Amino acid sequence: MSRLPRHAAALTLFLAAAGFSAAHAATPSLQDALSQLAPQANPKVIGLALAATECAAAQGQPPSDRLAVIDYSKPSTEPRLWVFDLAKRKLLYHELVAHGRNTGDNLATRFSNTPESLQSSLGLFRTLDTYAGRNGYSLRMEGLEPGTNDHALERALVIHGAAYVNPALAHQQGRIGRSYGCPAVRSAIARPLIDALKGGQYVFSYYPDSRWLNASPYLKCSSGRAMTASINAP
Repeated sequence: MSRLPRHAAALTLFLAAAGFSAAHAATPSLQDALSQLAPQANPKVIGLALAATECAAAQGQPPSDRLAVIDYSKPSTEPRLWVFDLAKRKLLYHELVAHGRNTGDNLATRFSNTPESLQSSLGLFRTLDTYAGRNGYSLRMEGLEPGTNDHALERALVIHGAAYVNPALAHQQGRIGRSYGCPAVRSAIARPLIDALKGGQYVFSYYPDSRWLNASPYLKCSSGRAMTASINAP
């Protein structure tokens, strides 16, 4: 049974407690535009992703033209990765994406920053360079959140293509294959998707985890002002 209603309630609670309204959202017109481009996405998750990138810029991170949003509250059998061109306000990709084998079965439930955990990590990442590895053409990511994803480079959490990410497998076994923690995508679109995101773009991985929502340094400011409210675990 899908857990999306509970997830939606947790996200709504966080946003309300944090004072995250239309007046506080990062560039509301951009959020509206992206939400229209991606009707299957939760617009509040898109709002959080934009708020995080705006906060990162306010803290000295360079801006980016592209943004990838992963919503791990959705099952792996549903496309839950969106790649946007922020400058042109275009949706470039809407794709399946894997989570770590110790993060959950079809539904993701557990996340970690620990090496060898085989779990996915949450939060805001910045993409680095590409390389050819054992999974083919891959994209390194730097985790920007201390204690949440800042071991991403050490853990080799990269975007890469994988044969186990495909709709046929999802239909056959009730989930797509799982990675060692990497956000793996379909092999057929891996190279162009990676090329769209390489070189300092943002990746935002979401799940309604109250500990992360409260602790993230990029979800504590809006338009340069600190958010002081927080929520307790449900």
